[in-house]
Amino acid sequence: MQNQQQSIQGILSIAALICLAVGWFNLFSPEINHLLSRKVFYVLIGASFFIQAPLLTNRNFMYAMYAAAGVCVLGAFIPESSNLSAIKTIGLLGGIILSLSNRRR
Repeated sequence: MQNQQQSIQGILSIAALICLAVGWFNLFSPEINHLLSRKVFYVLIGASFFIQAPLLTNRNFMYAMYAAAGVCVLGAFIPESSNLSAIKTIGLLGGIILSLSNRRR
């Protein structure tokens, strides 16, 4: 079960990176590039964090990862003109830090 979760999490992460790259390289229309790199990217990363959360060894990190996942997904739907739109980036950074801090040494 854990290997399956890790595989799904990896697939979601790769799909998110592809969305980000599409936006950077402007492969489609500006609207599609924006949707993929500014919305779908954060939804996929949030889903990846959500799947990764139960795999974390520290329970406090697990709950924080769920929070980071939620912030990423909810932040993706906040209009970019809002001051709150930056929370998706905070969720992304928080999830990355939590992920890296859980690595075995």
